[in-house]
Amino acid sequence: MGNLDTDSSGQIVPDTKDWTWTLQRPCPDCGFEAGSVARGDIAPLTLTLTAPWTAALARGSARERPAPAVWSPLEYACHVRDVCRIFTGRIRLMLEQDGPQFANWDQDETAVADRYGEQDPAVVSGELQEAAAVVAAAFASVRDDQWDRTGLRSDGSEFTALTLGQYFLHDLAHHLVDVGA
Repeated sequence: MGNLDTDSSGQIVPDTKDWTWTLQRPCPDCGFEAGSVARGDIAPLTLTLTAPWTAALARGSARERPAPAVWSPLEYACHVRDVCRIFTGRIRLMLEQDGPQFANWDQDETAVADRYGEQDPAVVSGELQEAAAVVAAAFASVRDDQWDRTGLRSDGSEFTALTLGQYFLHDLAHHLVDVGA
């Protein structure tokens, strides 16, 4: 989730960890208890957990990595923006189709291809807030009879609309801790 593992040649090794365990127990790193979030809290918590990024990106040090293999606040913010976009697509797909399979998304490949570290913090700040509002609205639109709809991640992990939202929120909470926001 943003710490860049590298091999002996300095190449980034993709994060292949399965973070779905955060639905069963609190994350020891950030303390977030994803599995305890009620469905009606997903949309408002999305906005709460993305609001601090404006200040984090306004820091003079937003582009600086604390260590060579750790993302800068700017890189984390780009990732969070893209997570919001990805999860908007996933929740919409779950509401429109029965049991869809989500396309694979390689966060590390995206970070390199989209040059996260070279983006403009002010632009990213606005894009992140916009993406957060869109995904919050998507989760707010889920009707009571739709929270048990399912979707499959490319690795076979099954989510309901509820657990997808809970899993998503952990990502948002975790990265705030990563940047001290």
